Amino acid sequence: MSDHSEEPNKPVEESLLPIDEHVEEIQDAEGRKVRHRGIYLLPNLFTTANLFAGFFSIINAVNGNFYVAAATVFVAMVLDSLDGRVARLTNTQSAFGAEYDSLSDMVAFGLAPAVLAYEWALSELNNVGLTVAFIYVACAALRLARFNTQIGKVDKRWFIGLASPAAAGVVAGSVWAIWALDEPGIGGADLPLVVVMLFALVVAAAGLLMVSNIKYYSFKDLDLKGRVPFVAILVVVLVFAVVFSDPPRILLLIFLAYAVSGPVQYLMQLRRRRTRVES
Repeated sequence: MSDHSEEPNKPVEESLLPIDEHVEEIQDAEGRKVRHRGIYLLPNLFTTANLFAGFFSIINAVNGNFYVAAATVFVAMVLDSLDGRVARLTNTQSAFGAEYDSLSDMVAFGLAPAVLAYEWALSELNNVGLTVAFIYVACAALRLARFNTQIGKVDKRWFIGLASPAAAGVVAGSVWAIWALDEPGIGGADLPLVVVMLFALVVAAAGLLMVSNIKYYSFKDLDLKGRVPFVAILVVVLVFAVVFSDPPRILLLIFLAYAVSGPVQYLMQLRRRRTRVES
């Protein structure tokens, strides 16, 4: 899609369509204000697919198709990882795309996991379960809002707080792994109360980790375009083989390990500081 720029003070022509034309005002290399009309199609297609995946997950959770609802959250993660990379590779980044991506993430990784968790098990706890689900939704919204304000101000190698896709992976992965046991279709009504309460703690913890100040490695400094040793592709093949051998449990273990890595690293840093002070 072509990107038309205009002179700084030139008025924007009104569209004949009953929909306002999107106009972004940025600064060029010389510091002059330049207006760009329209949006980039390719990266926003992936973002729209991510939004639909979140919506589709919510619909399936409400209808009791928990297996599909949980798996769709992971599909949304793949789509979410693609839109940003496509935008960077094709130089089609924009403020509109960043805001649209955040709103899509709120649906796919905020609302969808919370609705899935509530419909699957938390509803058995009545108002307590509703409160836990809302805590997760609120923390996801706060985490995304904070992330948007920190762009360009923090080290891109680290996330401040657990990323919302990773938190969604913990919640949806828990549902998917338990549902995929030897007796598929197991739900909150079939689970012991202690298991439901433990799941509620996991959901609440995932939400609180999103708004914490604990740092998580972002993997954004990995060079995916450069040359790597031949053995690297063998490792990738083995990783795919392990994941596809038992997707629900392996994915859950991966996201749990990532979620725990932040607090573990934080505690290790505190221990090192205390050791230095005492010495």
